[in-house]
Amino acid sequence: MSVRPITIIGHRALEQRTKKVREVTEDLRTLVADMFETNDAAKGAGLAATQVGSRWRLFVYSCKDASGELRRGVVINPRLERWGPLDLDEETLEGCLSVPGEGFATARHRGARVTGTDLEGQEVVVEDEGGVLARCLQHEVDHLDGSLYLDRLSPARRREALDAVTARAWRARGILTWDPRERLAEEV
Repeated sequence: MSVRPITIIGHRALEQRTKKVREVTEDLRTLVADMFETNDAAKGAGLAATQVGSRWRLFVYSCKDASGELRRGVVINPRLERWGPLDLDEETLEGCLSVPGEGFATARHRGARVTGTDLEGQEVVVEDEGGVLARCLQHEVDHLDGSLYLDRLSPARRREALDAVTARAWRARGILTWDPRERLAEEV
């Protein structure tokens, strides 16, 4: 296992749709193990394959559900269902390891369920309502569909977010990835 560099907004991998996993190979198992290690090093709630430069349709998660229980796993070829109203809590900031150090209030559905498979090919269903996990499931599937949480912001918030990204000057400095072993997200 190893920590992989995390792609930053502007990296092409983040804008592309993913490819369905047809077979679990040793390379795929290594990718998943590396993603867990990378997510842990970055202190993330979840990590999509695109965030480490891979086009496979899968993500890992490690965050609390609405009851406060830590949930951790991998979902391959996830299908997302959302329910309930869109919640926009101005006090709850959503962040992203691919937009390191920034966070913005983002409207998300209160409930979410993903159905997919695990590394053994067994069906998995991950569900939450009102917790960080519900937000994480929606966030990670967005990544697999080629979008970032910034795309879900109101026009005014989106402008604020893009101004913050411009001020960080990642693109101007040619920074397309960051290594969570070397620095905290806030320092990128």
